[in-house]
Amino acid sequence: MSNNSLVAPKKEREDIALDLTLRPKTWDEYIGQNLLKKNLRILIDAAKKRKEPIEHVLLGGPAGLGKTSMAHLIARETNTNIRVTSGPAIERVGDLASILTNLLPGDILFIDEAHRLNKMIEEVLYPAMESRTLDIIIGKGPSARTIQIELPPFTLIAATTRIGLLSSPLRSRFGGIFRLDFYSLEDIEKIIARSANILGIEIEPEAAKRVARASRFTPRVANRLLKRVRDYAQVYNARAVSDDIVRKTLELLEIDEGGLESMDRRILEVIIKKFGGGPVGLQAIASAAAEEEDSIEEVYEPFLMQLGLIERTPRGRVATEQAYRHLGLNSHQQKSLLT
Repeated sequence: MSNNSLVAPKKEREDIALDLTLRPKTWDEYIGQNLLKKNLRILIDAAKKRKEPIEHVLLGGPAGLGKTSMAHLIARETNTNIRVTSGPAIERVGDLASILTNLLPGDILFIDEAHRLNKMIEEVLYPAMESRTLDIIIGKGPSARTIQIELPPFTLIAATTRIGLLSSPLRSRFGGIFRLDFYSLEDIEKIIARSANILGIEIEPEAAKRVARASRFTPRVANRLLKRVRDYAQVYNARAVSDDIVRKTLELLEIDEGGLESMDRRILEVIIKKFGGGPVGLQAIASAAAEEEDSIEEVYEPFLMQLGLIERTPRGRVATEQAYRHLGLNSHQQKSLLT
């Protein structure tokens, strides 16, 4: 994946610092996802009246939509501590046991990329979530014995870009399962305006609209783009971020008016030019585009599907007529070239 990619699934240090700076502190500051916020507020208020921790929560949806921010906001609204980890970081049962036994009553444990938890860890989570007990097996073979440890009341918040990869027994133990959707352009513009104010950037209305159109309907991408146009404006001593500055910045980043990056276009070109528009399997696309399968499925494909440029069928991915038009190609001519 290109180092210049604004939709890279792995966060760099700069991205983490940016998230901390721009992360909303209240429900009112969290723009968009209104139905989800309403459901969570009811969940939290009801738990407060019962003087209990909130039920376990599963947050799903494409990367960059605010799942981590939502988890931190829940912790702030419930006035509790939050412990943060990720699926890949919990490699052994002992890792999970150490985290769970160090939780205080009412704490929130946030596990990002929960779909990457291994099955052994999931098995340990079942009783921890359901009955607040931790079953640890000591020894092997006939001499093995099980020790049961009582855990304090806690809430597990899990985030995942691929809910379907979580086992059914694990999903069933969450009291609330919510999905974050792509944002509207209006909400993205509000997010850009808020972020610009926090970062001390003066941005013209038309410039904000152009950034929003190129943001892939995703707050994380919008914020990263905002920093790039700020850099451009500072280098060329511009007083404010204008529409022309945004346009030139997008050209340098190889991002088109619809928010497609070079890899998005490469994926479409592979499907159309190498495989006649499809259907074609994910592995073949990844090999031809020189990109990881997970990155295509989790990062690029949801946005391309949201725009109606590709479709997923039982036989594989298919490019739509709109994809041909976006690349300036004629579908009939392209198919005839491959026959």
